[in-house]
Amino acid sequence: MTRLTFAAVALAALAPAAPLLAQEGDWPTFNGNLAAQKYSPATQITPENVGDLELAWEFETGDVSDGSGELPTSVWSATPILANDTLYLGTPFYRVFALDPGTGEVRWSYNTDSTLEALTQPALKSRGVTYWEAETPVEGEPCQKRVYMGTMDSELHALDADTGELCTDFGDDGILLVNKWNDVNAEWPLSLLQPPTAYGDQLFVGWAGADWEYSVASPGTVFAIDARTGERNWQVDFIPREIRDRTGTANVWASMSVDEERGILYLPVSSPSPNYYGGMRTEPIELATSVTAVDTETGEIIWSRQLVHHDIWDYDTGSAPTLVDLQVNGETVPALVQSTKQSMLYVLNRETGEPIFDYEERPVPASDIEGEEAAPTQPFFMTPPPSHDFESYPEMSTLANLVSFGQCADMIDGMRYEGLFTPPSLEGTIVYPGTAGGMQWGGGALDPETNRYYVNTSKVVQTLTLIPREEYDELQGGSGNEQGLYPQIGSPYGFRLLNWVTDNGLPCWKPPYGTLLAYDLKTGEMLWEVPLGRSKKWGFFGPAGWGSPNIGAPVITAGGVLFIGSTMDARVHAIDPRDGTELWSDHVEAPSVANPAVYTYEGRQYVAFVAGGNTILSPEVGDQIAVYALPLDDD
Repeated sequence: MTRLTFAAVALAALAPAAPLLAQEGDWPTFNGNLAAQKYSPATQITPENVGDLELAWEFETGDVSDGSGELPTSVWSATPILANDTLYLGTPFYRVFALDPGTGEVRWSYNTDSTLEALTQPALKSRGVTYWEAETPVEGEPCQKRVYMGTMDSELHALDADTGELCTDFGDDGILLVNKWNDVNAEWPLSLLQPPTAYGDQLFVGWAGADWEYSVASPGTVFAIDARTGERNWQVDFIPREIRDRTGTANVWASMSVDEERGILYLPVSSPSPNYYGGMRTEPIELATSVTAVDTETGEIIWSRQLVHHDIWDYDTGSAPTLVDLQVNGETVPALVQSTKQSMLYVLNRETGEPIFDYEERPVPASDIEGEEAAPTQPFFMTPPPSHDFESYPEMSTLANLVSFGQCADMIDGMRYEGLFTPPSLEGTIVYPGTAGGMQWGGGALDPETNRYYVNTSKVVQTLTLIPREEYDELQGGSGNEQGLYPQIGSPYGFRLLNWVTDNGLPCWKPPYGTLLAYDLKTGEMLWEVPLGRSKKWGFFGPAGWGSPNIGAPVITAGGVLFIGSTMDARVHAIDPRDGTELWSDHVEAPSVANPAVYTYEGRQYVAFVAGGNTILSPEVGDQIAVYALPLDDD
């Protein structure tokens, strides 16, 4: 669905913006810049010298839990922010550290004293902080530069970036309770796990909820608030008012991007509830599972492009779209590229939402569940090529099946699989890519000088079985981190979601289990694909050619090096973007599922990795930030 307004037509007439680059030296936002390019103009580290990288400094926050004690497990995926000559870091215990970028020395710290309970998530979780500064600061006044930290219990704290003191003019003495706007189907607090997006004098705030628990839940919203006062300027609603008594979510839990020249905010909108049964919400929900563009000043929807119709696979749009200017038929076209769980890349005109490359609406399998009305067609974007061959049956590993004495085959015997968008079923459906597979929340990285786009993907096969309510209520057992039984309370069905692995954890499908890919966005061509990392289980590592399931995006530099953590083996990597060759790696405390940050401080280029772990990948968790640089010249 595409909505064109007078504002959109007017915007389309503007001259193309200049390339959207990060400021030299800084890494001021979660994605490096507001265009979500994850690009650094730094050139000090090159393919020729990256092998000399050494640990310049490290810092452990102390905020870590493996779940064996009183606290839930921690999941730490915070990208460090370099601004105001300071490195800012938020933790899964909802504390903020301001560090010296060259040494890691603590300049100040702040504790939100938040409730350390898994209120909406299976773990304590944070993706960090937001930095903002006044365009015309008032000399001598505090809080002209601010750091914002959100919590799972829906508090947004505003801190003076120089001192760590609360900015008392914001919210209630420095703390805004965003949950006061949670006034429909409030089954959970609006958890602020992804830091807000700051642009101009506004913060754009999305939120996370408790996936898969409830059928009727808070309808998705994004709030624009005044960066100084916390007052709400406008909000966008994604669920039609007339069906909110039967559904919810379609929220924005991931990061967002901004076209600064045009004043457009791009929102990756997730799927509606209940996630795996749509019989309660058969009416079109046109903004769900979409990329939606809104006016930053008013919140008016300029256009929306739905990526999955009537989503019953939880194919959330889980990352900020990356903005890029492309040459199309001799003209510069402002575009964006949206990575997705379903493994397709959607390249759209960012002024209108229209596809840059050809696509088609293809017929897809019908549901056999009573009351369900699966969409008869789905949009297939095959240029650039998807990262998965979802048109073929996932190949079973002969080795895994033999070692498990046929367990792999038994697990999927009688299950449905008719390609991508095979509906959930009572007999069980093979889901490929699964909700844990495909391109995850980190998104991709863009080199704006070459318009090459780099993205990592997990190739994970899952099975999903709908369970009638009366049977579900008799079952014993619970859920883990995106594994196990989930109730979808209020719907006719709960479900069981499993990775297709043996009892000893061996994947039943053929490797690779995760790869890194490069695309030329000028032509839509895939340039290369290589296995990424090594899988790890019970202390053993798989062959390098098998790759690893992965979470967390790459970054790319003008010096010609791509950096990424993301893999099960708890290694961080430097990759040659020309062909995917690994140039360097090092072992850190836990899988680095955070997007890295690249910054320059006092003439020295640094690469910062947060090694916090995520139990989707591995039981290892950590509280380490590891920061690398080239050796100092002894002269």
